[in-house]
Amino acid sequence: MRITRVLSTTLLALGLAATPAAADSTPSASPSEDGSAPTTAGTSFRTATEVDQGRTATASGSAGDYLYWSFPADAGQRPTVTAKVKLPEEHAGQTWQVDVYDGLRRRQSCQYGAQTRTAAPGTASLELACVLRTVRAWSEPWADDPLPGTYYVRLTVVGLKTADLGLPVGAELHVDSKDIGGSAAVDGSLAEPLVPGVAVKSSADDEDDPSASAVLSSIEPDDGWSSGWWSDRWVWTGIGGVLAALAGIGGYALTRGPGRPRNVPPGV
Repeated sequence: MRITRVLSTTLLALGLAATPAAADSTPSASPSEDGSAPTTAGTSFRTATEVDQGRTATASGSAGDYLYWSFPADAGQRPTVTAKVKLPEEHAGQTWQVDVYDGLRRRQSCQYGAQTRTAAPGTASLELACVLRTVRAWSEPWADDPLPGTYYVRLTVVGLKTADLGLPVGAELHVDSKDIGGSAAVDGSLAEPLVPGVAVKSSADDEDDPSASAVLSSIEPDDGWSSGWWSDRWVWTGIGGVLAALAGIGGYALTRGPGRPRNVPPGV
């Protein structure tokens, strides 16, 4: 009952927070139909360019622009975001930063990685990295844990001289994940991943309104959302059960004794 109440509260909070994002009139940019990596970046959360994990997206822009991408991350994954900025031949010192936000647009902290770096004058390029915490299947409403859904990446310069404003720059973004396995498994899961439009879609399904529509994210993990229910946690649970049974049998064999002595008369 406690888990049910917690999940209900969590889903209500997530649905309310996701509704404004779903109501945005501008849908997010989608990857190329031929499956190639995108060559543009969005300028806001609403227009973030969708990138599949394992692909490298590229974009061109100007110093001072905000570049946005989005990617899917499922429970049990530990995403790693790497970005490379190509700078012009002549420029002053610049400080670049990469930030990652979850489906509720909460800024997620990095476990490790060079999230912010400064390029000295004349530096041709710099690289940034952010290794997120492992995505959890569910969480308490008050927690800030990463949850399954769409994640947003924002790349921008935070220290810029006036003379460098508007100089052309190039960017590369690559997202990959490591499957942590059963050690990250929890007892519970969200009913829906935190993707744009999920709150509107759920409301339309409940009311059976065919005219209602929602702009949903068009990307998801290769094997679907939360389809990787199998993990090594099940293996270790089974091994633990077998060992417990063997220990019980062995304990009984040691404590039951040799039985009735053969040379004792029947009447004794």
